[in-house]
Amino acid sequence: MNETTAFAIYRLPHQQQCVLVDQIGGLPRELPSCAELCGCEGFVMAPFAPSADCPILLLRPDRVYTFACADHVKALIPVDSVENIESQIEPQPFSHADYQVDFANFHEHLVNGEFSKLVLSRSVDIKRKPGLTAISLFAEACRRYPRVMVALVSTPQAGTWLTATTEILLSGSGRFWQTMALAGTMPYSDKVRWSDKNIQEQRYVATYVTEVLEHYTSDFTEHGPRTVRAAHLAHLRSDFHFTLSNTDRVGELIQALHPTPAVCGLPKDEARQFILANEHHDRRYYSGFMGPLSLHDTTHLYVTLRCMQLFNSHCRLYAGGGILPESNEQLEWQETEAKLDTMRRLFQ
Repeated sequence: MNETTAFAIYRLPHQQQCVLVDQIGGLPRELPSCAELCGCEGFVMAPFAPSADCPILLLRPDRVYTFACADHVKALIPVDSVENIESQIEPQPFSHADYQVDFANFHEHLVNGEFSKLVLSRSVDIKRKPGLTAISLFAEACRRYPRVMVALVSTPQAGTWLTATTEILLSGSGRFWQTMALAGTMPYSDKVRWSDKNIQEQRYVATYVTEVLEHYTSDFTEHGPRTVRAAHLAHLRSDFHFTLSNTDRVGELIQALHPTPAVCGLPKDEARQFILANEHHDRRYYSGFMGPLSLHDTTHLYVTLRCMQLFNSHCRLYAGGGILPESNEQLEWQETEAKLDTMRRLFQ
């Protein structure tokens, strides 16, 4: 039977057209590490920390369609093919008090010098109105946020996820590639004044990206940082353009980059283990990455930042922020509130 078992719909920044990657039959391939992506083709969805319970997923591109706009997607993907995949998990409250406990713990380890940066995240559950479909949320995200990459992915293993993100993990084709260092957050205005904390936070990420690239190429340039807009927020961004003489190592490069200090911390491996052991919730695919991999010989992988997982009764929204020794809990909480608004506005 030619039935869809998993699919991904995405729209790249500043584009009108949407692309549907449709897997017919079988489960998406599960991969233990990003390094295994070498030589692969399809749509990849990776978690913050791959595990047996939360693997890297590669959707096979059995059918690939391009649409003029998001509204045209609704006719091709039946609502049932999404609803049947969505889980029945009950809502899980995550209070400000929970966040305060996590912040105090993270901050103590920063002040003690164990880490130079940690990213603390949280989630919030929003009741899902009857008749509100994943496809309609995707279309609304495309309408509201033309500057970002919007993607809706639905698989039996991971459930259904919607993201709207500006952060490129890795993009390119042939010899020519790019990545970025994105960090620091403020409300967007024509005259954004960045604090020392935000500047330092972004510099950590840029330095990390530079050190990774030095192991894979000697031909790269950094431009920035500069202020960029993402929905109603502003971020600091440095762009890196580079060449790869051996694209067989793309999977290894992804493994080295992910997760960057923009979503994890420094030192990387120790920070990831600390986050997994101490955050009040399970990030799963939040702060992972997703996008087309070698599809038509082109790759566009984006960090899964502003995102939600869709369940039958509710949607779980995720957001986080970088914590430094000088960070203030109330300001960091307010930053996550502002980031959550990106997804909240889709329900208005």
